[in-house]
Amino acid sequence: MTSRPRRQAAAGWRSRSAAGWLSRAAAVLLAIIACTAGAAAAGTPASAAARPVGDCTTTSGVVVVVDFGHWGGPLLRSCGTTPTTSYALLNQGGWQTAGTEHDGPGFICRIGYAGYHGGTLYPTPAQQSCVLTPPSSAYWSFWTAGRGQHTWSYSQAGAMGYHPEPGSVELWVFGSTTAGGTGGSAVPAFSPDSVRALNASPAGPATSPASTSAAAGATSAPAATSPAPRTRKSAPAAARATPPRTPAVLDAPPAAASAHVSHGSPVPALIALVVVVLLAAAGITAAARRPRRDR
Repeated sequence: MTSRPRRQAAAGWRSRSAAGWLSRAAAVLLAIIACTAGAAAAGTPASAAARPVGDCTTTSGVVVVVDFGHWGGPLLRSCGTTPTTSYALLNQGGWQTAGTEHDGPGFICRIGYAGYHGGTLYPTPAQQSCVLTPPSSAYWSFWTAGRGQHTWSYSQAGAMGYHPEPGSVELWVFGSTTAGGTGGSAVPAFSPDSVRALNASPAGPATSPASTSAAAGATSAPAATSPAPRTRKSAPAAARATPPRTPAVLDAPPAAASAHVSHGSPVPALIALVVVVLLAAAGITAAARRPRRDR
C-alpha cells in the first residue's frame, strides 16, 4: 500500500526535473540565438561604408589618403563614414590590404586599390614577402590628423584598434621612419589641410574619379604661380632651396567590392534546433507524468 505513494512521488519528482531541464535548455538556446542575431546585426556594413570623397566634410566622415609615391604613383584619396576603424576604411570601396604571417591581418603590410594598377597590392611579393614584421626602413607608416589639427601625428596604434573621429584625415605612406616617426622618407612633406575635406556640407560625387590610366600616369603638376621678384644678388644655383615635390592627388571613388559567397545566417538553424529540443523535452515530460500500473 505504501509503494504507490512512493511511485507517485517519484513520478512527480521526475516530472518537475524534466520541466526544469526543459526551461533551462530553452533559456540557453534562446540566449544563443539572441547573441548570434546581435553579432550578425553588428557585422552588417550599415554603420560604416565607403562614400564619394565629396561626401566627407569638416565634421563628418573620414578622409583616407594612401601615398603610392614610393613607386612613382600619386596620392589616392577616399572617404568613409563613421563609426569605423582604420582597418575597415582600407578594406571597403575597392581598397584591400594584406597583413603578415607573423602579425596577422591587423599589421598593414600591403595596400591596393581596384582603380590603381588593376588592384595590385604594394609592395608586391617580389619586393617584400610579408612573412615577418617589415623593417622600419620599408613599411607602411600610419599618420592621423584630427578635426582642426594642422599637423600630422605618427600613430603607433594598430589599424584594427584605431577609431577615427568624424572630420579627421588619415594618411598611409610607404618608406622609412625613425623611432616615433621623427624622421625618415615616410614623414609627410605636406600638411593635412592639403588633402582633408574642407567643405562644410557634402559636395556630391567626385568630378575626377581615379582610374588605372590616370593614376598610373600621375602627370598632374601643381598650378603655375607667378615667379617671385628677383633681387639684385641672387644665390648660387647650388644653394637655392628646391621646393618639395607636390604629389598628384586623385580621388578614389568607391569601387565594386569583390564578390563573396554568403554562408547565410545561422539563426534559422538554431531556431529549428530549439524546436527539436522542446519537442524532445515535452516527450520526456509526458512520459514522466504517465501513471504506471502496479506490478
